[in-house]
Amino acid sequence: MSAPVFGRRAWLKTTLIAVGGVAVGSAPGVETDFTIRHHRIRQSIMGWTYNFMPIADLAKLCKQIGLVAMEGIDPKHYPMIRELGLAVSLVGSHGFAKGPFNPSNHDFVEKKLRDGIDLAAHVGCPSVITFTGMREPGISDEQGARNCVDCWKRVIGYAEEKKINLCLEHLNSRDNSHPMKGHPGYFGDNVDFCVELIKRVGSPNMKLLFDIYHVQIMNGDVIRRLRLYKDFIGHYHTAGVPGRGELDDGQEINYPAVMRAIVETGYTGYVAHEFIPTWPDKVAALRHATKVCDV
Repeated sequence: MSAPVFGRRAWLKTTLIAVGGVAVGSAPGVETDFTIRHHRIRQSIMGWTYNFMPIADLAKLCKQIGLVAMEGIDPKHYPMIRELGLAVSLVGSHGFAKGPFNPSNHDFVEKKLRDGIDLAAHVGCPSVITFTGMREPGISDEQGARNCVDCWKRVIGYAEEKKINLCLEHLNSRDNSHPMKGHPGYFGDNVDFCVELIKRVGSPNMKLLFDIYHVQIMNGDVIRRLRLYKDFIGHYHTAGVPGRGELDDGQEINYPAVMRAIVETGYTGYVAHEFIPTWPDKVAALRHATKVCDV
């Protein structure tokens, strides 16, 4: 199900109600005035999931709740969010569909990654996202793996020079219900194999984007895996399973336990919320997610 589109006036009304402490359409027990208290997890938001809200209003809401960063927004908004005191937690690049699995994409991917590295260095962001791309007829998995590694090796030296990480995102290929809930045909759909690809690149600046939602769908055993791969993880995403909704008790991941495990590994990077809100009170949904992860 796609994220609903609300008008600015409707959102402002909802925000005022939520800030005033009266929950409208929220789950029972949600603190509508919650702000982050512990700050052991550096929480961010993937902006596309709240695209029914003007970016400036979303940024102010994030600042009010206590999130420290944003990502997945147009770079034209970077100066505004930085002026508010928010960081950029992840910079985009070539997208998940057209990736290095096919060598005909390598020049395109390399340019997008280099441009992303330059932008990340300019705004003080630690990481640029990358993807494998989709499987294609006539290219075996092993050849596709070599193609991916060869392409990333063309860029990784530049990333090292600029002190920027490339973060390979693992995506699930099982869910075909929505174009942003799953990605049938995606090559990097096994998190263990994604780590193998990262090892083949052989650079401390090549990292894994551990999307908890996608890992749970494809591989499971989330806490054991994040502990096992702690030295390779450069970024985290959250969302509820199934459905990519809120981090509430209607989904199957024990997020407080996952967050405590992340803290125990010594991770100091960002954890970005990438759930698609379904509650009528979207502001309360974000506050609830931040509370669940404020361990």
